[in-house]
Amino acid sequence: MSMTDPIADMLTRIRNACGSKHRRVDMPVSRMKTEIARILKDNDFIQDYATVETEDGTKVLRVRLKYAAGGQPVIRALERVSTPGLRKYVGVAEVPRVRNGLGIAILSTSKGLMSDREARQARTGGELLALVW
Repeated sequence: MSMTDPIADMLTRIRNACGSKHRRVDMPVSRMKTEIARILKDNDFIQDYATVETEDGTKVLRVRLKYAAGGQPVIRALERVSTPGLRKYVGVAEVPRVRNGLGIAILSTSKGLMSDREARQARTGGELLALVW
């Protein structure tokens, strides 16, 4: 059975793993998910990510989660904004500042996936995929 929204599935897996205090989480791999993991790593929301091949030969994206000193997860919330049923596009002037700069917005632009800061520097808008703080 095909999945309707693989990005929402990825965000839900990370959200659930953080809530259960897991060290890592595995999910089916795709280029889009790998780019989202890269953005999360560049902005220090996760420790690391890698593409791993399992025993049965399928490839999975393994994300190592990051926790603060008291055991609190660094990722407080993950919110999917643009869904397959209702796309949300923003121009460069409407790119949101998440939690006054403490969080990030992930955008899909014509120049690839970027965080809100990168999109403002590149002076480009696009599809608002998710908010992370």
